[in-house]
Amino acid sequence: MIVRCFTGGPFQENGYLAVSPSTSRAVAVDPGGGTPAMARYLEAEGLTLAGIVLTHAHLDHVDGIPGLRQAFPDAPIHLHPADRPLYEAAGDQARMFGLPEPELPEPDLELVPGGVLEFAPDLRFSVRFAPGHAPGHVILVAEEDGVALVGDVVFMGSIGRTDLPGGDFETLMRSIREQILSLPDETRLLNGHGPETTVGRERRTNPFITGMNAG
Repeated sequence: MIVRCFTGGPFQENGYLAVSPSTSRAVAVDPGGGTPAMARYLEAEGLTLAGIVLTHAHLDHVDGIPGLRQAFPDAPIHLHPADRPLYEAAGDQARMFGLPEPELPEPDLELVPGGVLEFAPDLRFSVRFAPGHAPGHVILVAEEDGVALVGDVVFMGSIGRTDLPGGDFETLMRSIREQILSLPDETRLLNGHGPETTVGRERRTNPFITGMNAG
């Protein structure tokens, strides 16, 4: 699996494109402000967009969907049902920040925690439920590749904010303990903002985690 990051927009959100080298199929994860460059890359490389997967439905992680679906209308949208209200309130989220309101298409498929998303033999993710930043937040783990797409659960040296609607600090810390720290230390954490990190780095140096009983 090849994973490319596309960053952009007022929140400098990281959207990702995971690509199967063997089949030229790709999956977009959290298409935000960097989506125009993502769409150009897909077209330039002759890739098939097999799906759009959302770790959660905050505005900056979904506002690139309309443009991506215009270019690739058959790509199904995957979302955890607990984040459906956030998704449907994207217009309200945009107005809070004085931003244009996106016209989002209906989600197509529900993400199931504990399930596996397989788009190609070398393009598959385990779905882990990790609420706290958002009610229906999930992370996507590609065990064989040592990669986890973690949205806004954890960042290099920090964690996701919990002061937005549906956020809860204790729930987020439990998600980090159970769903992030249970991964091998060498696992790359590709997050929604800022540089990538690893489980081991955050276990050792993240001030929110170092004092936490990780079990």
